[in-house]
Amino acid sequence: MSALSVRLPDQLAARLEELANQTGRTKSYYVLEALNETIDDLEDAYLAQSRLSDYRRGLTDTVDLATVIAEHDLAD
Repeated sequence: MSALSVRLPDQLAARLEELANQTGRTKSYYVLEALNETIDDLEDAYLAQSRLSDYRRGLTDTVDLATVIAEHDLAD
């Protein structure tokens, strides 16, 4: 595991401290949870932007929903 030092605004640090105190979990636990969720969202957003850019430049095609449903046996 790697260490990281982050400066938090006083109000955010106080909220984090209160949450940790109320739940019995560590501040590190909540920071890791927040980072994991945020990084997942950012990765998804950047991937979507990249795919859209590729599509607009003619570097990739789309597949219609009916084809996806049929190819993956998703029909009800």
